[in-house]
Amino acid sequence: MAATQQPSDEAALQKRTVETIIRVGVIVVLIAWCFLIVWPFVTPLVWGVIIAMATYSGYRWLLTVLGGRRVAAASVYSLVMLILLIGPMVVLAETLVDGARQLAEALIDGRLTIPPPPDGVRDWPLIGEPVQKYWSLASEDISAALSKIAPQLRALGRWLLSVAAGVGFGVLQFVFAIVIAGILVVHAGGGRDASLAIATRLAGDRGRDYIELARSTVRSVARGILGVSLIQTGLAGLGFLAVGIPGAGFLALICLLFSVVQIGVFPVLIPVVIYVFVEMDTMTAILFTVWNVIVGFTDNALKPLLLGRGVKVPMPVIFIGAIGGLLTSGIVGLFVGPVVLALGYTLFLVWLDDGPEQLPGHTGPDTPASDSPARRSHD
Repeated sequence: MAATQQPSDEAALQKRTVETIIRVGVIVVLIAWCFLIVWPFVTPLVWGVIIAMATYSGYRWLLTVLGGRRVAAASVYSLVMLILLIGPMVVLAETLVDGARQLAEALIDGRLTIPPPPDGVRDWPLIGEPVQKYWSLASEDISAALSKIAPQLRALGRWLLSVAAGVGFGVLQFVFAIVIAGILVVHAGGGRDASLAIATRLAGDRGRDYIELARSTVRSVARGILGVSLIQTGLAGLGFLAVGIPGAGFLALICLLFSVVQIGVFPVLIPVVIYVFVEMDTMTAILFTVWNVIVGFTDNALKPLLLGRGVKVPMPVIFIGAIGGLLTSGIVGLFVGPVVLALGYTLFLVWLDDGPEQLPGHTGPDTPASDSPARRSHD
């Protein structure tokens, strides 16, 4: 009897094992399939969440002004965000494409002229003599000079085309993200409850602390770094367009990149100011210089206001997040990358600390955020 029951138990165990494997396999396939379907929307979705979290106070103000009408407030909110974010992106895309077209036409028609090198170029250490020779060749015969670097030019051309196309696609992603942000701010209460429920399932009683940490980190990075970078780049771009700087869109893109990675915009502004002094009248050059000095120091005035009491994140994390996001997800990744990496970095540190009382930004009712133990450890 026992011998008969043992094969029966083994058969039942095998049956349950096969059924479990099939169920797990079906679930894995379903999850993977869903992931592949939503993957193209992940970056704009995350960017929409970031925009909603960073600008929710603006929506609340609109809601108060419009007498609590949520749909009207969300519509105005979305319209304002489209004007503030999409407008500069469209101008950037147009100037990039136009600049690339003008450069190509000048090269084809032979209208591109290079002035001869200054006398002091030959005296530059290490690179002076080869630079002087190539510069002289370019000033005498641009076609011969370009033929020497044809492979590099082809690579540069492909990169410029991809950047221009990426900016155009980035505009569409921005539109999609702003629509998502407008929907999220209207349903902020439900989103907060859902995120709290997920965090509680993942972290237990510490879920609420993690939610507060995530919110403070996202707002800090989005406002104090990305917001300042967008404002600074927008002001610099307006100056470029006002005086008619060639390649204004490309220069604005470089300003945006340098500003996000915390290098600053002066490495771009200084050569442009020199160009204006050489090519334009003195009054225009002086006014343009004053404008750019103001633009260059804008971040010093805005960062203390917009960072507020947010969690501080090391600049290398922002740098890696910005560059990695740009390489993987294009222009939108330049904004999403720093926020996501900063959030992951901060949550990882909290996990290492393993104590809710050490959460950055987690303070008691009478303790300022700047005096919390974890805040001091991050400083």
